[in-house]
Amino acid sequence: MSKKRLFDDPCGIARALNAVGERWALLVVRELVFGPKRYSDLHRGLPQMSQNVLAQRLRELEADGLVRRRRLGPPAPAAVYELTERGQELEPVLRALAHWGSRAPLPEDGAAELSVDALLFALRATFDPALAGELSLRCQLDVAGDRFRITVAGGRLELDRGEHAEPEAWLTAAEAATLRDLVFAGAALHDAVERADAEVAGDTARLAALLRCFPAAVRYPAPQDPGPPDPVSPGPVSPSTESPNAEHPDPAVSARSRRG
Repeated sequence: MSKKRLFDDPCGIARALNAVGERWALLVVRELVFGPKRYSDLHRGLPQMSQNVLAQRLRELEADGLVRRRRLGPPAPAAVYELTERGQELEPVLRALAHWGSRAPLPEDGAAELSVDALLFALRATFDPALAGELSLRCQLDVAGDRFRITVAGGRLELDRGEHAEPEAWLTAAEAATLRDLVFAGAALHDAVERADAEVAGDTARLAALLRCFPAAVRYPAPQDPGPPDPVSPGPVSPSTESPNAEHPDPAVSARSRRG
């Protein structure tokens, strides 16, 4: 096990970095902002982080009093990790970092996707009260099977994991990327519904207004319709085995798939 590197500096910033300055540490905290998670759920949210590094970061965050491990009781006994009260105090720090970092260029390869928690945290960080105006809405989100409730009223946003008792609008997206495109890439809600990437119900006009309350300093590329694939060449045909009048099926088949 590698030894944790510490800053020999009494500054408060240096002392904070002694606790959360190691690579991935703050992203582990980000994944726990909306509530406890099992180890497997944490790894699913940070797939590019090795399991050994994740285990080491969790031990370090526990040792520094930012994360604790507890066991859930029946009917589904399992160990989960959650933020302590001191760990929860990092949320405004993360929100400020997310807002500041939103102006940095996106990774060039664009291979990694936002986790569900990272995406919902981005909504918290980028919400613009001026764009919300007088909007008032209770919205239920179901993103990749994870449920969140959003309340907008008086220029304020409340967003946490759970279910609204009486939502006024519903949005279901099978993948986090669908919600990301709707919020940060300018994708149209009706197009996502038409492609069966999303399902909506309730007050869709106010739902669409809600999706426009999160400006992106650096926008994600707009989703592209893949369209039909290139026609496949049938290759050379022997004139002795096939009539020149023989019919060939049209190879241009639509690539658009409808996800359930």
